[in-house]
Amino acid sequence: MPAPRTVLLTGAAGGVGTLMRDLLPPYGYDLRLLDVKPVTGDTGGAEVITADLADRAALREAVRGVDAVLHLAGISLESTFDKILRANIEGTHHLYEAVREEGVRRVVFASSNHAVGFTPRPQGDDPLIPITTPRRPDTFYGLSKCFGEDLAQLYADLHGIDTVSVRLGSCFPEPTTVRMLSVWMSPADGARLFHAALSADVTGHTVVYGSSANTRLWWDLSTARALGYEPRDDSEAFAARLVAEQGELDPADPAHANLGGAFCTTPPIWPH
Repeated sequence: MPAPRTVLLTGAAGGVGTLMRDLLPPYGYDLRLLDVKPVTGDTGGAEVITADLADRAALREAVRGVDAVLHLAGISLESTFDKILRANIEGTHHLYEAVREEGVRRVVFASSNHAVGFTPRPQGDDPLIPITTPRRPDTFYGLSKCFGEDLAQLYADLHGIDTVSVRLGSCFPEPTTVRMLSVWMSPADGARLFHAALSADVTGHTVVYGSSANTRLWWDLSTARALGYEPRDDSEAFAARLVAEQGELDPADPAHANLGGAFCTTPPIWPH
């Protein structure tokens, strides 16, 4: 399908949203920016909407007239169930209802590797983790991403809304921990992946992992590559420094044993 022209970017004031505000327009997108917080800094002339996902009237107005939605909004760390319920579960439902009501046909949903966080991480010659691995959320946050994936499947089957759910790793200018060497996605690769997800000729619900082509990669990027995603970056350029500072991951450490890292500890250890 041709790339959609106008895209609603939710969570536009967040970390990944702020990066994508600069990186997606060169692919030809006109962005409409939405966040519960004021969007500050250079917006490139994009329309800016300050609204909560709980405000269904405002959300429907924000969705009206767009060709697709890149849904990055929500709480991105662990929190109380009530807060996760409101922002990530109910908020995502409100978004899909607005999409359905306004006839938008494509959503890219920011899922997370924490939907499968209790999956043991590969070691040595272990195979890469497939996208079909059973979901094992490591937190209420990860649980909310499982819900979002199931909601996307429901709206694909029931209402014909196509969604690509991207199980994001860590999208930062550079990795900051040894774990991130395996799950890091450079901002440039993030834009490449979101562009592929927005424009690929796929129907229904597709789930992909989101990271760069890291030497220490833990998961299988084949479903992302099938969309046309061609990652160009590799975290190994940062490995020597990080390993010298922090040491290699210890599989006996609960914070290192599983895909979700420190999210799998009680309580979760921040930052991730």
